[in-house]
Amino acid sequence: MHLSRTCTKEMSDNLNQAVEKSNVTPPASHTYKMDEVQNRIKEMLNKYSNGIWISKLPHFYKELYKEELNQGILQQFEHWPHICTVEKPCSGGQDSLLYPPKRKQLSKSELNAEKVPPSPLPAPKQIPPLKGCPAVIPGDFKEKVAELLVKYSSGLWASALPKTFEDMYKVKLPEDAFKNLDLLSDVCTIDYISGNPQKAILYAKLPSPADKILKDAEQARGNYDIKSMVEQEYLQIEENIAESTDTFMETVTIPPLIIPTETSPSVLVVELSNTNEVVIRYVGKDYSAAQELMEDEMKEYYSKNSKVTPVQTVQVGQLLAVNAEEDAWLRAQVISTEEGKIKVCYVDYGFSENVEKSKAYRLNPKFCSLSFQATKCKLAGLEVLSDDPDLVKVVESLTCGKIFAVEILEKTDIPLVVLYDTSGEDDININATCLKAICDKSLEVHLQVDAMYTNVRVTNICSDGTLYCQVPCKGLNKLNDLLHKIEEYFHCKHMTSEAFVSLPFCGKVCLFHCKGKWLRVEITNVHSSRALDVQFLDAGTVTSVKVSELREIPPRFLQEMISVPPQAIKCCLADLPQSIGMWTPDAVLWLRDSVLNCSDCSIKVTKVDETRGIAHIYLFTPKNFPDPHRSINRQITNADLWKHQKDVFLSAISSGASSPNTKSANTPILGNPGENFRKSLTDVLKKSVVSHPSSFFTKELPPPVHLSKPGEHMDVYVPVACHPGYFVIQPWQEIHKLEVLMEEMILYYSVSEERHVAVEKDQVYAAKVENKWHRVLLKGILTNGLVSVYELDYGKHELVSMRKVQPLADMFRKLPFQAVTAQLAGVKCNQWSEEASMVFRNHVEKRPLVALVQTVMENTNPWDRKVVVYLVDTSLPDTDIWIHDFMSEYLVELSKVN
Repeated sequence: MHLSRTCTKEMSDNLNQAVEKSNVTPPASHTYKMDEVQNRIKEMLNKYSNGIWISKLPHFYKELYKEELNQGILQQFEHWPHICTVEKPCSGGQDSLLYPPKRKQLSKSELNAEKVPPSPLPAPKQIPPLKGCPAVIPGDFKEKVAELLVKYSSGLWASALPKTFEDMYKVKLPEDAFKNLDLLSDVCTIDYISGNPQKAILYAKLPSPADKILKDAEQARGNYDIKSMVEQEYLQIEENIAESTDTFMETVTIPPLIIPTETSPSVLVVELSNTNEVVIRYVGKDYSAAQELMEDEMKEYYSKNSKVTPVQTVQVGQLLAVNAEEDAWLRAQVISTEEGKIKVCYVDYGFSENVEKSKAYRLNPKFCSLSFQATKCKLAGLEVLSDDPDLVKVVESLTCGKIFAVEILEKTDIPLVVLYDTSGEDDININATCLKAICDKSLEVHLQVDAMYTNVRVTNICSDGTLYCQVPCKGLNKLNDLLHKIEEYFHCKHMTSEAFVSLPFCGKVCLFHCKGKWLRVEITNVHSSRALDVQFLDAGTVTSVKVSELREIPPRFLQEMISVPPQAIKCCLADLPQSIGMWTPDAVLWLRDSVLNCSDCSIKVTKVDETRGIAHIYLFTPKNFPDPHRSINRQITNADLWKHQKDVFLSAISSGASSPNTKSANTPILGNPGENFRKSLTDVLKKSVVSHPSSFFTKELPPPVHLSKPGEHMDVYVPVACHPGYFVIQPWQEIHKLEVLMEEMILYYSVSEERHVAVEKDQVYAAKVENKWHRVLLKGILTNGLVSVYELDYGKHELVSMRKVQPLADMFRKLPFQAVTAQLAGVKCNQWSEEASMVFRNHVEKRPLVALVQTVMENTNPWDRKVVVYLVDTSLPDTDIWIHDFMSEYLVELSKVN
């Protein structure tokens, strides 16, 4: 359904107001008799004659009359001058004071004695008369002021009084009256807005009741016509309020919108005025689907119900049903009113428009059970530039009218989120994409075909031969200058908790200290609360680090730092022979040894592939430039480098004995430049193998995991369940230790270069499965470069690339393997059907349970141990579920059906 909308900040603000107001309206069942409520308010004000705060009034009302006071009544007090007087305190604030009417009830004898009209009650604070001003003003001027103010029922600014008076009566207002407004207090009400005596609003004097007292007062003051006009005006106001009371009072409380509990809910982006207030709608069964169903019911109700007629009068904040474009019926809330038209905010879509009164109907309470569907979110990482016009334009063009998966980082009133476009093969981080799109284009490097560039630094070489280079340019100079300033800033300023990254998320740009320098990194994957992957924006390297090692970019440098585009240029060697195919470890190692981190290389660009974001280059070392026959491209075609050799370590130096906290030189970005890499391939390999012959190839296995004895209980977790005859348990008490080990493996293997390993069946290794490193048993070797592995801690069977299998270091052989194969006791079945297996899985997989051990079957290999257990689900408060009883009953019922 297409609906026109106006994308303005005002309309976006109205969304918050609409939701806020809807939550304070009373249930429809509370219908009030206005005269009874007014009489009660009078009684209360007589009791609290010194005034009562409006915010406290509902509480006192309930105590006195044992009824809830409709919240809508609180907004009507200003229109009830004969009932009460509303005063805003001079100190400001949202609350107001409520007093009895601004007049005294005098007897006839008192009036005759005084011979003066009733005087209003003094305001809480009165401004004293200015010195030097006369004490009186001619009476005819006062009468004209009173007559004038009657025409301004909403009040007249004191500063506008002289000109308005002169325009109406063709005479000037006495100067003394304007200097000292208190001299007019007997003919008008003065509402001082601030300490400035001239900054005030003047109102016509309120009338007294039309009875004997009124007649006496009229004779005393001689202004019957003025009082009559004012009284009629207020009576008309009350009539208008009474006409709209039914509609206004019958609104109901709208339930607040609950943020979906699923990990990555879907949202539709509606509009935005800045990135801190992006209007969205959740997509799903209880959200967009429920809304569509409700709107169909609204269309049925309003289209076929002849008794329903358009509203005659409306009030700001009132809920309506509006007949919008294409005969759609939408819920809306009134923002403002004009003659014949109403400005409304569509509370389920988040935008506003002006509609004819003839299209607005009273919203039936049965359409108020669904929360307002339009809400707001804040885009993480864009806060510092939230109002930047270029950023808002980019975000709007990429997101509005589209559906995204959302990662909710903070569940607040306006949640902090990251948007992902999942429509393609790869998920695209929208927040990060928008941030990169507004980089300073003048600081980008645009390589030209056939151009030569000198003083180029090769910062990273990947295992597939891809290179990342830094080319001298304006952007690189500015980046180095900013990083130098940040270094001085951290050196001079004490490091506080604010400098640490407290909320890591994918796409966040922060700082990492490496080799004595602060470098820009972007978080690419969050493994846990301790470990995550980062990419060095200006070197192209990806590694895993601890969250505690990251720092926030200081606020004073943040905007400038974001404006500098990434300085790592992705390249590949041009014109390599087709026969080369996949890069071998020898070739990658030779290339790293030749050029990695050399700052005086040169390149010649032969092609720029914009779609892939990669440049095809000829690469030269300083001694060989610019002879194309002596380029790195020609040298690397040496056939010896492309012979597949076993047991070759792809690192300049061995890192086998280093701890996961040690940033060894084999990390591409951390590698030592120059002489450290001027070693021959033979020397490097020989040293690696001789120095640490058993670093990775030890046969030592950890001790078997502790299991309870038969007849004893133990807390377990079931990561995998195939059927009651085969599932896997983990000791619940050891899970925290396993999580720590997994984090340490991520950190360790991220700084250890990829090695080619001569793998063997039934040996223990480390393998990378879906971005995490696991301890695995190698079960089989396939001909297509894949291997079959069994996860020793989780009990899963996986296929992974042989390149992702690495030796398991000694430090990861201490914790017992956590996965134990199990069988359910107390139930017998030779062949479990898929349906029965599914029922079993739904009740035990990925759940913490209690196991009663029946039998333990020991074995020399820890992965071949087996245990027979009863499983008990203790999650319910009143009863325990024995899984074997449940499955036995299921089998009986299944046999009856069959």
